[in-house]
Amino acid sequence: MSLIDHIRDHAKPPLIVAELSGNHHQDFDTAKRLIELAATNGADAIKLQTYTADSLTLPSRNPEFMVTEGLWKGYSLHDLYEKAATPYDWHKPLHEFAKQLGLPLFSTPFDEAAVDFLEDAIDPEVYKVSSFEATHIPLLQRIAATGKPVIISVGMANSSEIQEALQALRHNGCPAVVLLKCINEYPSAAEGFNLRSMNALAWQYDCEIGLSDHTVGNEVSLAATALGARVIEKHFTDDRAAGGIDAEFSLEPAELAALALQTKTVHSSLGSEAIEEASQDSKQKRFRRSIYISKPIKQGETLSCENLKVVRPSLGLRPNRWLEVLGKTASRDLDEHAPLQEGDWVRD
Repeated sequence: MSLIDHIRDHAKPPLIVAELSGNHHQDFDTAKRLIELAATNGADAIKLQTYTADSLTLPSRNPEFMVTEGLWKGYSLHDLYEKAATPYDWHKPLHEFAKQLGLPLFSTPFDEAAVDFLEDAIDPEVYKVSSFEATHIPLLQRIAATGKPVIISVGMANSSEIQEALQALRHNGCPAVVLLKCINEYPSAAEGFNLRSMNALAWQYDCEIGLSDHTVGNEVSLAATALGARVIEKHFTDDRAAGGIDAEFSLEPAELAALALQTKTVHSSLGSEAIEEASQDSKQKRFRRSIYISKPIKQGETLSCENLKVVRPSLGLRPNRWLEVLGKTASRDLDEHAPLQEGDWVRD
């Protein structure tokens, strides 16, 4: 089953995407180990990021090019992206390695040349677009021209920007778009995600929805699953204590495994919109109340509060028949502790 088919199949739990980002420490063997750990701990797909520092920014240390707060305070943008980048010559062997493990691998390109490279190197099933690039219309047009589905984070975009991005994608050949909620503070706090807007996104833009989650922990991802997210994307590392450019807000293997299991559990609880009794309760229904004979009743005696009682279990008449039977005459002798049944009283 393709990734987009998985996403569209609401009978399946959300697609769990493990984002490697720069947590490979620019060591190829570490990147392979991360993919293997993701495969054995519940990920459905692996995602890379495809860029060079020069394709993203300029090698300047002017104030506007410096990170002045947060996790990467003190870095210039160029230095940060150089440290985090995944070498281009890794993409194909990592794609082949992931494929051997049964995991699709795709990427987030950050410029048009990166799209061309990915088409030749790995021919990905889908493309991911970063929230920062949601207004990069030339990039969106180039991605759309591949004819591949697109997963796009829109946490930084307003309604008109989302509409413009969708127009660029849909009018240039993109067959399907998935919109992801996200917050681009690293790490993110749960407050402010506004997850309830996911369904508004789905309805307003006729898209599947999901979450790119940069929080520490799985709670926001589980909440998104409960609200219908079809994709959950999380950064992944083998060991936060070992550092790594994104390690602070990345899941370790046991946490990824927990996320995969927990999203399956949450998804299994969603069911349908039908208002009906739970199938699991079929055996418990016998412990509902019904009308029972609390004292022996002779034929011809009156059924009353003195000799009838509404109790558990539910083998007698339903309690909604209570007023109907009170005052009736017993049609035969009725044993104590027996359920009251049709025909136990004289019909008018």
